[in-house]
Amino acid sequence: MGATLEGKAFDLAAYRGKPLVVNFWASWCTPCREEFPMFKEKLEALGPTDGLQVVGVLYKDQPDLARAFLDDFGASWPSIDDPDGAVAAAYRVVAPPQTYFIDKDGILRGIQIGEVRPEDFDTQYAKIAP
Repeated sequence: MGATLEGKAFDLAAYRGKPLVVNFWASWCTPCREEFPMFKEKLEALGPTDGLQVVGVLYKDQPDLARAFLDDFGASWPSIDDPDGAVAAAYRVVAPPQTYFIDKDGILRGIQIGEVRPEDFDTQYAKIAP
């Protein structure tokens, strides 16, 4: 899939067997700022019990601004740099935020275009929860 903002190789296949949320985001995206704290809370609550994993994909943004954004929000999940937009194109991303809910078998079960609010997360997560 690419490399993280820290330059580490990233392979989405490593997340097989766990419920996965893939979130396309940007530091300039206001709704992204609104949903990041919720993703952090859900990951802290559901990661230890359900194995929930979150992966971010940077959308048309500068890595330095993105790293500052992640630091500001205390995001502990990996974010992938997508400088040529290939990952966004493969996922048919319209604009950030756009979020994909993938079950433990790697099957896409839900897509949220626009901000994910807590009630949206709960509805989508019910489709991928173990």
